[in-house]
Amino acid sequence: MAATGVGAGDLLTASLAGSKIGVGLAWAAVIGALLKWTLNEGIARWQMATGTTMLEGWVHRLGAWVQWVFIVYLIIWSFSVGGALVTACGVAGTGLLPIGDPATSKIVWGIIHSLVGLSLVWIGGFRVFEVLMSACIGLMFVTVLLTALLLGPDWNALARGLFFPAIPTGGVGWTLGVLGGVGGTVTLLSYGYWIRETGRQGREGVTSCRIDLAVGYTVTALFGVAMIIIGSRVALDGKGASLALILSSQLELALGAPGKWAFLLGFWGAVFSSLLGVWQSDPYMFANFLALRKGVSPEAFQNSDIRRSTPYRVYLVGLAIVPLVLLWGSVAEVQLTYAVLGSFFLPLVALTLLLMNNKTDWVGPGFKSHPVINAILVATLLFFGYTGGKKILATLGPILSG
Repeated sequence: MAATGVGAGDLLTASLAGSKIGVGLAWAAVIGALLKWTLNEGIARWQMATGTTMLEGWVHRLGAWVQWVFIVYLIIWSFSVGGALVTACGVAGTGLLPIGDPATSKIVWGIIHSLVGLSLVWIGGFRVFEVLMSACIGLMFVTVLLTALLLGPDWNALARGLFFPAIPTGGVGWTLGVLGGVGGTVTLLSYGYWIRETGRQGREGVTSCRIDLAVGYTVTALFGVAMIIIGSRVALDGKGASLALILSSQLELALGAPGKWAFLLGFWGAVFSSLLGVWQSDPYMFANFLALRKGVSPEAFQNSDIRRSTPYRVYLVGLAIVPLVLLWGSVAEVQLTYAVLGSFFLPLVALTLLLMNNKTDWVGPGFKSHPVINAILVATLLFFGYTGGKKILATLGPILSG
């Protein structure tokens, strides 16, 4: 979960925030991870209580309309994020081993990573996927945290930034970016399909999910803090995944060649693991959507070999190939629609968890949300609703004014 949720955008947003504002924003990475933990814990608890995924719960309890909202979002999200991931992998590969000029190298490495990810997911089972993700998260953890420690952070300032939350002057935008950026969006729903692979059920399943989500989001929070530290120690300016190469050059000046290569390896582990996670999980959701359309019961869907089904594999191939066109540029309309739809997604998850996990006749008395969880979900709903509204206004503003 941590490996999939921590992508290039999260790492670079945190590093830019550290460069512009400093380590005073470290608390935002921790609180952001806590908010995502609360959402994912609710998704897992619903599944342990009912035996249905969040998508199945939405359709059965809220009406069929939600599946159409979701599938539109999923397709646009897959195309946009798929393009961002292959681009980031192309940049990471270029940083480690350039092939020709930078533009060509990015395209070649992007295609290679996408096809390798396709092959690994197609051929390997869930256990192979787990091993690969564990290796990537280990590489990310060691190299990025080691880089942060070698830069020699101001420990007193970091402690203040962690334990005395404050928004520095001019830091509202960066605070919102760090809070909302860590831990992913639609990847939250992926967790339901992964815990279904492990066969977890009931109260014991809830306990296991809480533990591994705590581990996953602790790692996520540490990554966010580490990138803020790294950003605070070097001067950064730029945007997009290519900023990682600028950051590695700055680290080379500060730490020498070992610092540069350590960060590039960690960055590669972050973006390739995110690609693997999306390539492996998005087809589950598409297959789940088609099963719901056909009236397949959750039990029958769960007991079938989804990863070998035609819908899963068709979507996997499309996900690995179609977004490659974005290696040669970007599609503004897709990015616009994705930004607007994405602004609604996390508030939708928070709101539906408040509705669904508090109905005793739906989840049973042993799985109802604790008042503390409800309070955090309300705060999550308000926060992501606010940031989503700001994103929509910022995205549509230039169009409406023009």
